[in-house]
Amino acid sequence: MLKTQRFQNLPAAAVSDEKTAAVFHWLFTILLAAAFAWNLTALFSSANFSNWPEAALVFLAAFSTVASLARQLPLQNVLLAAFVIALTGGGISALGAATGIPFGPFAFGDEAGPQLFKTLPWAMPFLWVVMVLNSRGVARLILRPWRKIKNYGFWLIGITAVLTMLFDLALDPFATRVKHYWLWMPAPFSVTWQGAPPVNFFGWTVVTLLMLAFVTPALINKHPVQKSPPDFHPLAVWLGGVLFFGTACALRGLWPAVAADAAIGIVTIVFSVRGARW
Repeated sequence: MLKTQRFQNLPAAAVSDEKTAAVFHWLFTILLAAAFAWNLTALFSSANFSNWPEAALVFLAAFSTVASLARQLPLQNVLLAAFVIALTGGGISALGAATGIPFGPFAFGDEAGPQLFKTLPWAMPFLWVVMVLNSRGVARLILRPWRKIKNYGFWLIGITAVLTMLFDLALDPFATRVKHYWLWMPAPFSVTWQGAPPVNFFGWTVVTLLMLAFVTPALINKHPVQKSPPDFHPLAVWLGGVLFFGTACALRGLWPAVAADAAIGIVTIVFSVRGARW
């Protein structure tokens, strides 16, 4: 009903653009679901697959995320936000690999795929887009009951940064202990998480806050409907990643990582569903 009313209040060109965005959204969502199923099946196979299915998964997740957001915001705004996130995340990841700042000392492995300028795996900018934009979508679900409060924007930015950090906490054991996409170097830290120093997760949080400071104006809907239906696409992508990482870690016997992934997923589902039901 809300969608019908919205179409009735829009000019023909806008309706056409929205329908086109919906077509691409469903196309990339279906392809993403197929790639996810393929990668999940490959985890249980003893065959020696290359890493291209996982690269396709990251690529499709990024395009599906952009297509989903384009149903709510002008495409140029979404592409601008994705470009800034990819450029900033890629640049800081390359800086981190070269200097150890701000994530701690690490190096990308050959398994991460072809590297831009012999420094940055090509998939990292796409990964940043997936993590930040979908974390923001999950944060919007969680905060739906409080959309009208004065400090909603600051809460949205803060929770997005925390969710991005939690996604990285789930990703890191998979990337380092299972796939060897990057390797942590010895560092003067007495406490680590599956080899990752605490400064890594602090770095992801701070970098995400920096990104959001620049891209948030482009991600604000200037013509919101009175009460739009909840968008579960970001939650599905976000939880799909955590599920994939947890499954891979379980097959390798990394039980602390599995327990952490399960806790992160359950808590996120509870708060997201609670917010969506408002």
